[in-house]
Parts: sequence; structure tokens; C-alpha cells
Amino acid sequence: LVPPTPEPAKNIVEIAAADERFSTLVAAVTKAGLVETLSSEGPFTVFAPTNDAFAALLAELGITAEELLASPDLASILTYHVVAGKVTAADVVKLDKATTVNGKDITIEVVDGNVILNGSIKVIITDIMASNGVIHVIDGVLLPPADPKPSIVEIAVGNPDFSTLVAALQAADLVDALSAEG
Repeated sequence: LVPPTPEPAKNIVEIAAADERFSTLVAAVTKAGLVETLSSEGPFTVFAPTNDAFAALLAELGITAEELLASPDLASILTYHVVAGKVTAADVVKLDKATTVNGKDITIEVVDGNVILNGSIKVIITDIMASNGVIHVIDGVLLPPADPKPSIVEIAVGNPDFSTLVAALQAADLVDALSAEG
């Protein structure tokens, strides 16, 4: 008989907070008000960017850490790193995408034995087990894809001030033409 493997004692936030490589991530999770959520029962899979990953993003965007932490998009960016459920490395390599907690997908591919997210972010450490899920360390920050901009027709339909314009577009059979890319 083999005794059962004990569950890890620390949750995802506690593990990240105890590892200096994740101080920027922990600061961001705290600022975004996600500590309680990521400390809850879960389970969650977190693709955790290192401090170096955040530093590279800040340099690329030309902003400071303070500006990132003040961003209204911070919670959306962070929840784009979280997948509901416990997805170990053995399961990740079988996927071509995963839907994140913020509702948008991350693409997953295996290239030369490495797991690559969204075509460029490499998973560098896998399967750090927590009491409420698993952490995979990544070498970049995942940015959620931008929502598509509404078409002229969608804007007009959504505003009652344009009801006459909408009626005219329908009568002239121009709805499809103005809904297409310009």
C-alpha cells in the first residue's frame, strides 16, 4: 500500500507571495483585488509571468510598473492568465486552446518540446502544485485580444438618435455594405 500524497498546504497566492520571482505579479493581483478569489477553493490554473516578463512588457509598452498597476485593464489582463480547473502540464500539451476566466482564449501549441502560448510566450516551469490548483511559470505577459470595434451599423442601431438613419439604411439595402470592413 502506498500512502496518499498529501495536498499542498499553500494556495496559489501564498506560493506566489513566497517566491521573489513573482513580486510584480503579487502586487498586480493585490492591486486588482484578486487575492481573495485566487486564494479561494478553485481549482485554478495560473500561467504566472515572472518579474522579468513584466519588466519586458513595461519596456515594450514604454510605461512604468505604477502605470500598469493603475491601468483600468489590470484585472482583465490578470484574469487572462487564469483558467478554471486544474490543468497539469500533461493535459496542457493535449490542448490547442484554453478559455480563460476573462472569457477569451489562449492558444496553445507544442514547438520543439516547448509549450508556447499565443504564438510567443513560453512555459518555462510547469506543475507547481497548490492547494487550490496549479501554477505554470511563463516568460512573458499574456495580453488579452482587443474586442472588435463596432461597425457603423451597430453604432447607429445602438443609439435611438439614429433611428431615421437606420431606417434609411435598411430601405436603401445598405446595411451589409456598412457592416463590412472599410
